Amino acid sequence: MENVLRPLIVVGGSLVLTLLIGWGVDRLMRQADERHPETPLWGLLRRGRIPFQLVLCTAMLRGSYSEARLFPSYSVGIGRILTLVLIGSAAWLAIRTAAAIVETSYTRYAAAHRDPARVRRVRTQVTLIQRVVSAVVGVVAVAAMLLTFPAMRTAGASLLASAGVLGIVAGIAAQSTLSNLFAGLQIAFGDMVRLGDTVVVDGEWGTVDEITLTFLTVRTWDERRITMPVSYFTSKPFENWSRGSPQMTGTVFLHLDHSAPVEEMRAQLRDILRECPAWDGRHYGLDVTDATPSTMEVRALVTAKDADDLWTVRVTVREQLLRWLAKYHPYALPRVNTADAILPPGTQHPNGADAAPPRSTRARAVEPPLTGRG
Repeated sequence: MENVLRPLIVVGGSLVLTLLIGWGVDRLMRQADERHPETPLWGLLRRGRIPFQLVLCTAMLRGSYSEARLFPSYSVGIGRILTLVLIGSAAWLAIRTAAAIVETSYTRYAAAHRDPARVRRVRTQVTLIQRVVSAVVGVVAVAAMLLTFPAMRTAGASLLASAGVLGIVAGIAAQSTLSNLFAGLQIAFGDMVRLGDTVVVDGEWGTVDEITLTFLTVRTWDERRITMPVSYFTSKPFENWSRGSPQMTGTVFLHLDHSAPVEEMRAQLRDILRECPAWDGRHYGLDVTDATPSTMEVRALVTAKDADDLWTVRVTVREQLLRWLAKYHPYALPRVNTADAILPPGTQHPNGADAAPPRSTRARAVEPPLTGRG
């Protein structure tokens, strides 16, 4: 009878105590979360209730398993398994707790500061810190698991003796990985690029969508994802449109005939911008910036609060200005002058007739593509 009751009491008691303690701790954290809605700490800590209960259960079973006298011939193997589960669940709990603390710190900072650039910078740093903590805890947990085996402890001395040589070899072999790792830390704490920044990389315009310790992902305007090593951003130049203030100035270029009404175009540009919600009202302008024998280049200058709104303003101005010119001033559209070829005096045409005297040049309007993407 004792052989049945003893294992039942040890195992059952460990499970019951785990459930009771886990339920009590979860209830306390739920009440604390309701009393303090200004901080998400307690709600985030509740995500660790499963690893917490697993740590409690394996710790109690590991400490009392010898008293249960259950499967005595396998006690060494079962004890080692419980130890491995305890180490793994403790690492899981540590990662969840660190993530809750880091996320709470970021939430408080974001609520206290209204500067989007600073908030994105802290978000980038917080994300990378969380990844570093998870990696360190995982490596320590794996090392602790390996050291539970006697063969690994015996080989520890020889491993330490050859650590210098192995370190040099590993450093050479993982040179690219290590460079990306340090580049990721440099990006996080050097404030070079942040999550949500608008960047131009290799001619591609997009938004920084993800930053890890080794690679960075840029989401383009057409929903593509460009993944590149973070060392690229520390070794090559790139455009960061969100650096400092997100406000931007953009241009729209039009190639028009020399007779285009520039003053009326300035007034029309003002009317277009007043009706465009994306324009921030800071500045606008319209000037003739270049001239060729057949056309002149007109530049419209507009401003917006960020890159997305600037794109909207530019396409709106380009479309409505061209529509207004085509409706009210069609003569301002670019034209190509054409004329009959004039042969030298005394030269005969292929049909045998003498060359005709020079005639007045004729012109006709040809409407090639007006502008490219400005």
